[in-house]
Amino acid sequence: MAARCGVAVLTAFLPVAAGAEGLRLCNQSFDVLNVAVAVPGPEGGRDTRGWWRVAPNQCATILREPLGAGPYHLFAADVFGREVLTGTVPMCVAPRRFEIAGQQDCLLRGFLDARFLAVETGGAAQWTVFVAPRSG
Repeated sequence: MAARCGVAVLTAFLPVAAGAEGLRLCNQSFDVLNVAVAVPGPEGGRDTRGWWRVAPNQCATILREPLGAGPYHLFAADVFGREVLTGTVPMCVAPRRFEIAGQQDCLLRGFLDARFLAVETGGAAQWTVFVAPRSG
């Protein structure tokens, strides 16, 4: 039985087409992804929200409002809990749908800690992130 290659990695950030708005994620991998986002919160902090389920070869609009000056942060895991899109910025998530204000002391507040990837949008009002299968 052949072993399955890795799940997915981030491959590109591109502005989306005219008429679209916000932040989209396109899943070009072979796995269903559960996606969380961190957005600028009041007083310069970050708030996290999740989960959006994005099927293989599908796109989902994560944020429907025009983007601000960013950065925005994304985290994604497959349905087995394996991290697929991860970075270095620690933020809070929860096992079920969530909206979490503030990102200090995640574990002490009963949340899980995840490492989010910073997405620099260059000030664009719309942005699309593509997640593709890992090669090899």
